[in-house]
Amino acid sequence: MIDFIAGVFGSSNYWFIVLRSTAPILLVTLGAVVTEQAGISNMALEGAMLWAALVGVIASAASGSAWFGLLCGILAAVVVCWILWAFAIKLDANAVLCGVALNLVAHGGTVFVLFSLTGDKGISSSLASKTLPFLKLPYLSDIPWLGGVVSGQNIVVYLAILAVVVVHLVLNKFTIGRRIRATGENLEAARSAGISPDRVKFFALTASGVLAGLAGCFLSMGYTSNFTSGIAAGRGYVANAAQVVAGGTAVGSIFAALIFGLTDALATFLQNVGLPPELIQALPYAVTILGFIVVTLIRDRRESARKRALFARADRAAAAAAPAGKGGA
Repeated sequence: MIDFIAGVFGSSNYWFIVLRSTAPILLVTLGAVVTEQAGISNMALEGAMLWAALVGVIASAASGSAWFGLLCGILAAVVVCWILWAFAIKLDANAVLCGVALNLVAHGGTVFVLFSLTGDKGISSSLASKTLPFLKLPYLSDIPWLGGVVSGQNIVVYLAILAVVVVHLVLNKFTIGRRIRATGENLEAARSAGISPDRVKFFALTASGVLAGLAGCFLSMGYTSNFTSGIAAGRGYVANAAQVVAGGTAVGSIFAALIFGLTDALATFLQNVGLPPELIQALPYAVTILGFIVVTLIRDRRESARKRALFARADRAAAAAAPAGKGGA
């Protein structure tokens, strides 16, 4: 078994699958990071991915263009996030409950729409949907081992890497990023500074919708070539946990998403070892949750140690200042 695992981790094919598996969870984690920084939890990411996956397949089959399908899928995900904004922000409803409700509607609604349009039950087998292109990178593809990992990926994988850079720059270098963080940290202070929290949250939810739409379309038009019922497979919920591990940063999202990508890719290879399929399917989620718990405990312990050190320095400074104060009196 050890030799098998060592062979898997040394295979370029395994790391190729790792990148492919990490891309969708990375995109939705970035979306969760943006909304959380704005002070709103986007629990509707799961539903946004499902609608994007279905609409992308339908639009690409109807138009004959994968790019048109991608555009329509992203728009569908954004509309889901706008609905969440309308209920959670304008009507002051509970954002988490609204998000879960939208996810439940998406789980049943996507199957109903697919059956109503095509007669298919659970999988879009009758739709001649298009797939997003796979890119063979010049020069990199000729490098042994590395070329087999990086080159030949779907275009959305490269867009996910680009999204990390864009989100990092937006949150840290642009005015809108400072407004997002200000709104999430102190709503009243942001409002007194002339920032409109409603507009900031609308922008954040729109951005998360675009990212979730990319992820959803990738699942049905890149990761696979059709829509299946529940194709998001809980990735939206995992992303909301991953953003906590990411610490509200785009770079941290990479490591949080990689925990899922590594185990999801490993599960693909474990199908050949005779393990029960139920265990293999649950493995990525179980290991991801365990990894999140460990990372959170380590981070909380470090934060507690930092606070104790600060209090200890404050106590020492107070003790050193006490005699001087008495002498002066």
